[in-house]
Amino acid sequence: MTEDLSFRQDELPEDKSLVIVDDDKAFLLRLGRAMESRGFEVRMASSVVEGIELMRQKPPAFAVVDMRLDDGNGLDVIAELGRLRPEARAIVLTGYGNFATAVTAVKLGAVDYLAKPADADEVTDALLAPANSKAPPPENPMSADRVRWEHIQRVYELCNRNVSETARRLNMHRRTLQRILAKRAPK
Repeated sequence: MTEDLSFRQDELPEDKSLVIVDDDKAFLLRLGRAMESRGFEVRMASSVVEGIELMRQKPPAFAVVDMRLDDGNGLDVIAELGRLRPEARAIVLTGYGNFATAVTAVKLGAVDYLAKPADADEVTDALLAPANSKAPPPENPMSADRVRWEHIQRVYELCNRNVSETARRLNMHRRTLQRILAKRAPK
């Protein structure tokens, strides 16, 4: 996550409240710190239940929500924010991007949909982008090998690091999966 302050603090609106909801604790803390350094007032949650509770306590001006959380779907958090504060700007992060979920996220009030791993600059740009603006194409998109590796890692984590179950769900031989897991992430 880059810590470069490529924008000016005075570009932030008066209400800088931001809720981040992600079940990857390390990512949540890194993004939270990075967004605080950019002037946002950050509150964090790691589940749908916690995220909805934070929304109800004080609906934020901004939200960053992971699509798939341990206890459910992040779109439930987006829907609750839309109900409580329709003008809030929310973005969805996911390692499982597809057209159907992107459309659903936008219908529920999200202003953007970013693929993980998104850095703090991408998140900030998406949150502060003018309404109806088009997002520029990524300068350095992930390679196909990296996308595949990220997907395998995510499924592995969802299967509680069970190699046999992960291999079954990915329709892959267990030994092949073990070799992939033993290697470093591709660039």
